[in-house]
Amino acid sequence: MSFDQEWADLKKNAQMRLNSAPSAGSGGPSSAGADLVVKYDDMGKIGHSAFLLHQHLSRTGKHAHADTETAAKSLSNDGFETGTALDEASKAWQDQLQVLLDACGQISNHLDYSVKSSKKDDHHIATQVKTSKISEYLDVPAPESSTPHIPKPEGPIM
Repeated sequence: MSFDQEWADLKKNAQMRLNSAPSAGSGGPSSAGADLVVKYDDMGKIGHSAFLLHQHLSRTGKHAHADTETAAKSLSNDGFETGTALDEASKAWQDQLQVLLDACGQISNHLDYSVKSSKKDDHHIATQVKTSKISEYLDVPAPESSTPHIPKPEGPIM
């Protein structure tokens, strides 16, 4: 099978899968009953794994740097072009390692932030719901600002 034929088949299969997917505007769970569920423990585990990977790569990703640099310098001094190529390869490795370290750090930091932010949002929503229920019983208009309005009772407190 040629590349063009294989590529055409892959595009056709992808189009069929997209056509059978639920529409984005359906406004509810998919036909399979799946819905977005985020568990704080799972996010914490992924963030912790990214943090551990970052630590491990920081230590072990550079272990051959000094020896490679020495070998590249020695080969270059002896007139071998391999020394220059080895030095360029070492620099490319260091650049890619830094990209990977940055990505691990961003994943870890983002998930930590997401968990904290989501918990804060959940707390805020719960407070709003509780406040709206209290307001409903006290016949007090809903607050206009984002901070909950808790009315002071008038008359004797039961």
